[in-house]
Amino acid sequence: MPATILIADDDGISRKLLRRLLEQEGHTVRAAAHGREALELFAEEASDVVLLDIVMPELDGISVLEELKATPGAEHVPVIMISAVDETESVVRCIEIGADDYLPKPFNPVILRARINAGLAKKRLHDLERAHVHDVFSRFLPEHVVDDVLARADDDLRLGGVQTTGTVMFTDLRGFTAFSEQRSPELVIEALNRYFDETSDAILEHGGTLVAYRGDGFLAVYGAPFEIEDHADRALATARDMLDVRLPRFNAWLRESGFGELVRMGIGLNSGPFMSGNVGSLRRLEYTVHGDTVNTASRIEGMTKTVGGPILLSETTREALLRQPDDLEHVGEFEVRGRDSTVSLWTVNGTPPP
Repeated sequence: MPATILIADDDGISRKLLRRLLEQEGHTVRAAAHGREALELFAEEASDVVLLDIVMPELDGISVLEELKATPGAEHVPVIMISAVDETESVVRCIEIGADDYLPKPFNPVILRARINAGLAKKRLHDLERAHVHDVFSRFLPEHVVDDVLARADDDLRLGGVQTTGTVMFTDLRGFTAFSEQRSPELVIEALNRYFDETSDAILEHGGTLVAYRGDGFLAVYGAPFEIEDHADRALATARDMLDVRLPRFNAWLRESGFGELVRMGIGLNSGPFMSGNVGSLRRLEYTVHGDTVNTASRIEGMTKTVGGPILLSETTREALLRQPDDLEHVGEFEVRGRDSTVSLWTVNGTPPP
């Protein structure tokens, strides 16, 4: 497994021996004569494994180890301490800080090779796991925030539950049940995938988080996992995009594919506080949101079947808009199942019926 290995040792002979041994193994080697130089070399280009002497001028190996483990992105780089110092206290200190191993000088080349290979295998497994989780997160988060999410996640990659304020979106596809009853499963899945491609892109392009697919609809939030000031504006812009651009394009595909039925959408928006976070095991994660704001958004979406237009937003969403559009129309006060108080609803004037 060829890798890039950084050596930090103030003994010139030791550096040459290590470089020669590692280069014969096919590794790329960079060497530093003291701790400060080692940190500078690592900052220029990250290494797959670091070999550190403990006693060095300017900055000793323990201090270098502490700085490396505190550097974002470097905490999982294997570090092997190689030193003539045979003090139990120093060895224990290195292991406590995060060193993966310790070898005394003069080192045994066979053992060193085995320790390096073990460190490389551990790091590559970690990198593969991170790449997999990055792929999972990128399915429901905008690409530009995925790295931030992973950077803030703990080692088991489960984001702890947090309360945030944002806008929740629920959607439903009207007329798709009749369509699916008359089509083969293959055609139904093809149509659903086509529809979700359109709507998912709209959510992510407007900075939303796709939480879950619900049959032929979905749940999305704006303002989680990171809070954003214009969450309501982004949610309303997504709803307009879906209704004015994405849905017509999907219906055009249905016509071109020879399907006579056209479908419609219902979209419910509600703003307020809700809980969000990852739940599940280390092997299977699911990002979720819950709370009264989420439940009410679902109820509002259901009311698009009988009230107003295909887009319904609550008073809290209208108040959260940073840029008040001039085409919002007040629909009225309505009782919502599960709530003691009524909800004031608005729609977008001029949109076709649901």
